[in-house]
Amino acid sequence: MLDRMATPPTRIGVFGIGLHAYWEQFPGLKGRLEGYQREVEAGLAAAGAEVVSAGLVDTAPAARTAGARFAAADLDLLVCYVGTYATSSQVVPAVQHVGRPVLVLNLQPTPALDYERTNTAEWLANCCVCCVPELAGAFGRCGVPFNLVSGLLRREDGPEGERAWREIGDWVTAAGAARALRTGRLGFLGHTYPGMLDLYSDPTMLTAQTGVHVETLEMDDLQARVDAASDADVARHLDQARRLFMFSEDSPSDPLARAPHPDDLAWAARVSVGLDALRRDFALDALAYYYRGLDGNANERLGAGMILGNTLLTGSGVPCAGEGDAKTALAMLILDRLGGGGSFTEFCAMDFRDDFLLMGHDGPFHPGIAEGKPILRGLGLFHGKRGHGISVEARVKTGPVTILTVSQTADGRLRLLTAEGESLPGPTLRVGNTTSRIGFRMPPAEFVDRWCALGPTHHCALGAGHHGARIAKIGRILGLEVAWVA
Repeated sequence: MLDRMATPPTRIGVFGIGLHAYWEQFPGLKGRLEGYQREVEAGLAAAGAEVVSAGLVDTAPAARTAGARFAAADLDLLVCYVGTYATSSQVVPAVQHVGRPVLVLNLQPTPALDYERTNTAEWLANCCVCCVPELAGAFGRCGVPFNLVSGLLRREDGPEGERAWREIGDWVTAAGAARALRTGRLGFLGHTYPGMLDLYSDPTMLTAQTGVHVETLEMDDLQARVDAASDADVARHLDQARRLFMFSEDSPSDPLARAPHPDDLAWAARVSVGLDALRRDFALDALAYYYRGLDGNANERLGAGMILGNTLLTGSGVPCAGEGDAKTALAMLILDRLGGGGSFTEFCAMDFRDDFLLMGHDGPFHPGIAEGKPILRGLGLFHGKRGHGISVEARVKTGPVTILTVSQTADGRLRLLTAEGESLPGPTLRVGNTTSRIGFRMPPAEFVDRWCALGPTHHCALGAGHHGARIAKIGRILGLEVAWVA
């Protein structure tokens, strides 16, 4: 029910390689390899990439020309398709100064040669593996980071084709998620929750290591847009909430969690209009927010009225992290762009009877990954915060899930910490929070010990599906350490 914000396509530069001396010796070989390269480019486009092709590069000067073209193309990933043997001197110049991660595709057209009948021309059309060790050695000596996918050219030709193209698709998706950081704009509204030392972060450090721009926002920026909200826009957001959520009755277990009061609903909808305008006016791709306010003043009312609007933004592809947690906003952005949603989450309790962790938060939530319709509840207070209002009660759909946190080491380096698990059926809390039963491959106590040994951030992003392999690729693309609790 929520319209997704438009995101730019992943832009991938592609060049094939072969040895110029072969073309005169073996007529037709070049055209055959160019046909194979067109298949590769079509496969990349089918995976969601915008392809910038430099064609078949067969000399060192041609490689330098290709490199200049790629450098001007604002690429997210650079793909070298190995058609046949080529010298490394006609490959390194194409990638050396582009400043983008390199993916080498060693994709053989046939599963095996007919050894007794294959001539030299046919062998050369299948000898892509021949120069791959040479390229690896040259890249290593020239300081060019690279990644390699080996297998069959066509998915339908066997398991090695299916595996290779699944891996290539993951690289395309990961490059798109990395682009969301590299070109993104993160709004920082208010301040970090006082005293949470793990959450504090240096905006310049975030920009230096991911490329994201941090836009500092004032509560006044939001207040002005809330004040300008029209009655028609407020009614539209209320109608959207009625279609997207169930409205709760009073909680049977918690006197603080009640049916939403009409005045609180109207205020949450008005703040939602203001947040949508804030996102639009500042071209935000993500938001981290928190503000205490005082004694029921305007800022306290704003801070307490944001969960509905930020849930709607999160569901539309602009993830919002509470308590001023900028690093978790980035983790949520990554999982969203990987197709997993990504909801603001913390560890809530350990269940030693059924072996799971209860995970959730007081909002916001990603409604696209909800099990059934999420619920709107009224809260008499937000524990540990000021004010009262509307909160979201929901759980992640049952099935595979991934958690991801962006933490920071003592020397200032960002680290991606992730784990894959399962969202399990069963009862959860009815206290106006988003809580899910998440099981991992080890008992909850062992998992928490291993997770915390890696220095996580308090919060994490919780997303649907298993995305660990893609997160590892994002780390390779951005040059960030990735730790995986498996």
